[in-house]
Amino acid sequence: MSSNLLVVLVIITTSTILSLSQSFQFPQELYNLTQNLINNNNNPTIPLSTMSPSPLVPAFFIIGDSSVDCGTNNYLGTFARADHLPYGRDFDTHRPTGRFCNGRIPVDYLALRLQLPFVPSYLGQTGTVEDMIKGVNYASAGAGIIFTSGSELGQHISFTQQIQQFTDTLQLFILSMGEDAATYLVSNSVFYISIGINDYIHYYLRNVSNVQNLYLPWGFNQFLASTVRQEIKNLYDINVRKLVVMGLAPIGCSPHYLWQYSSKNGECIEDINNMIMEFNFVMRYMVEELLHELPDIKIIFCDMYEGSMDIIKNHKLYGFNVTTDACCGLGKYRGWIMCLSTDMACSNASNHIWWDQFHPTDAVNAILADNVWNGLHTKMCYPMNLEDMVPPKAA
Repeated sequence: MSSNLLVVLVIITTSTILSLSQSFQFPQELYNLTQNLINNNNNPTIPLSTMSPSPLVPAFFIIGDSSVDCGTNNYLGTFARADHLPYGRDFDTHRPTGRFCNGRIPVDYLALRLQLPFVPSYLGQTGTVEDMIKGVNYASAGAGIIFTSGSELGQHISFTQQIQQFTDTLQLFILSMGEDAATYLVSNSVFYISIGINDYIHYYLRNVSNVQNLYLPWGFNQFLASTVRQEIKNLYDINVRKLVVMGLAPIGCSPHYLWQYSSKNGECIEDINNMIMEFNFVMRYMVEELLHELPDIKIIFCDMYEGSMDIIKNHKLYGFNVTTDACCGLGKYRGWIMCLSTDMACSNASNHIWWDQFHPTDAVNAILADNVWNGLHTKMCYPMNLEDMVPPKAA
């Protein structure tokens, strides 16, 4: 790679950080758009069958990492930002919103299934009850279950900090509407947790603090699961009753690790995927334990590995013909440099499984969201699907 190109990449990357002051206004058109999506039956992006006079649940709250970040990191000093094109080019507004995708992320599709508008970022709303009453997205790119995971990228809101942000939101609800009404809202709303991948990408696989000598993968997974378990119990103690816990995707098949491990013909990195499968196994068992331990809780575990591998193995049936290369990036498999400019992106993302180094395309997110909702393409949620957790209201 020439020195000139390196200079250009550094300038582009630095500019994303220096543009922080330009990113502090949450795009009002996104609020307007989501209200129109719900209220306008003529909108072609929403099937008429999903329209309902009222939401299936009061609100949708999201905790996680870049898989579900809808703009939190726009407000932080970090290299993990998606507030520039080509991110968002295929989104409803055709503008970047902070989503690490060319279009929608899975929780966008699920919000519409729940008859709710797209959920705003916690840092991207005004802090009023009106802005948060239908849900809040606390997810932050780079965040992990371990507090320091992803810290080399800059600022992020960790898993524990996101739980605290929700607690602050709950206190606002109690002050505004009273304890009984706030309890009803929280206990009937859906909470979606998607976190843990950065504990591998930015911690275990990088062997931060010599962690690989302290923990074998099984012990590391047990540690992560026990932390998630405690936080779920903390949420339960403040009347959260409906949870979706997402497993991890097969990052051993991601363009970044295909490049880093010099995959010959696009074969997935088996050692990494084995760790991910083990993590998902431990998490599913933890969820089953909580179902027996906590009265009245409804909690499901959705195995992102199973759902994603089904897409990879049956890519032709799903309409994908590029399974290894990212749509946007540089290097072999476009997995070396992250997506920084429109010149680095392919013209059509819909036939790609991967959008950038680690994140899937909008088309893949739509399939995975369908699976979470009702197992449309393949079963990946246990012991039920989200649709079973929130049955339609009686007429």
